[in-house]
Amino acid sequence: MKFNNKIKAVLGTSMILTASACDSYLDVNENPNNPQDAPISGLMTNITYETSLNVYREGSAVSNYVQYLASPNPASGSDTMDPLNFSSMWFSLYNVMTDLYTMNEKAEAEGAFQYLGAGQVLMAMNLGMTVDLFGDVPFSESFNFSTVTPAYDDDQVLYGNVMSLLDQGISNLNRESSSSIGNDDFIYGGDIDLWLKFAYTLKARYMIHMKGSSGYSASEVLAAAANGFDSNADNASVTFFEQRFNPWAQDAINNANLLLTGWISEQFIEALDGTSYPTVDPRLKLMVGTTDDGEFIGTVNGAGRGNAPEQGARSTLVEGQYYTSRQAPLLIATYAELKFIEAEAAFDTDKAAAYAAYLEGINAHMDMLSVPAAEKAAYLADASVSMGANALTLADIFKEKYVALFLHPETWNDARRFNYAYKDMTLPENLNPDLGNEYIRRLAYPDSEISRNGSNVPSVSLLDRIWWDQ
Repeated sequence: MKFNNKIKAVLGTSMILTASACDSYLDVNENPNNPQDAPISGLMTNITYETSLNVYREGSAVSNYVQYLASPNPASGSDTMDPLNFSSMWFSLYNVMTDLYTMNEKAEAEGAFQYLGAGQVLMAMNLGMTVDLFGDVPFSESFNFSTVTPAYDDDQVLYGNVMSLLDQGISNLNRESSSSIGNDDFIYGGDIDLWLKFAYTLKARYMIHMKGSSGYSASEVLAAAANGFDSNADNASVTFFEQRFNPWAQDAINNANLLLTGWISEQFIEALDGTSYPTVDPRLKLMVGTTDDGEFIGTVNGAGRGNAPEQGARSTLVEGQYYTSRQAPLLIATYAELKFIEAEAAFDTDKAAAYAAYLEGINAHMDMLSVPAAEKAAYLADASVSMGANALTLADIFKEKYVALFLHPETWNDARRFNYAYKDMTLPENLNPDLGNEYIRRLAYPDSEISRNGSNVPSVSLLDRIWWDQ
């Protein structure tokens, strides 16, 4: 059974211990009063916890781009695809990778191959997430203290590092280890079989990004998927606890306190309420809130609530649902995602297998949300959902994956690979004019990086595509 991560005192202790492990080119000053070493166990706790928060941070950063969320204010930069400053998220990603570099060095020296393998898997994931957002980023010179202005590595080369790290992680997780992961692991509580499934699931995720490139192999994606998650019980997630709420729950609480976060895009509402597709999706009421009148009303990206005559109640994230309960799991990778990856990979050569995986992805997500059996059966009985293998399209797969990965940053990778071709998705109002009526393709490099490492920061626009998005 999957580990229940409601760990309290351990987290506080480990975060104190591991704060000193984040010495990299990001840290130019050294405090002699801070401890300069941290045990592997403390590092593991902080890494698994902060990795889940990095998924949230990235999901929050891009959810308006894929029109899950929308700003209540007109012409907000998060909606209009302006070049925003994501310095805090950049630091969070590199702090976790710095801790991982330290932990992996220690684990290798001690023969702690379970920690080394898990660390390599998480290094692959955090690096992959960083590349997917920014393209070329520092890596090879970032953690060895040789420079505070590290060179930027090519994004396609870094993807080779991601795949190599996953393979190394799988190999080391299968080795005899001098010590075992346990309650210091907030994701799986030291269950190595689940770590292996997670590693293979991530292999499938990153390989599907490469579709269309010379290095892509559908058969390799399917082989990885076959060794990945087998059910929702395998999902990679971190469950929160009394001292720290799931951050999406905090967004819902903030909105209830009139801080205006977590407003739902009209695009997402209409993808599920019967407007864009022929049937109403029973998941909608389990994912977002209604107005006081019991209606689902979305906000148009870029338009906000409009002028005074048009202003009115809108749907938002509300506390207490699957994604927004205070102790809800923060999802890192899921069985449903893997089934949609499998469906896409099989689509060109085996429609029957693709269709079966597509249906199982829907089932998995509905089961995760505890959709009542009768409502699930009715949805799946609709001809627009269960259209048969011969009528299945890639658009069907991407649409259902869009629903199943609600609030997850992986959807922005899908949107770019799919050229934002979701049904009825349109450019936001008041779009950044520098985009020339095109969708954003990457994030701008953060101001902090330009100020401290500007001579190495590549000159790019928000329309320049990272290597797999050509």
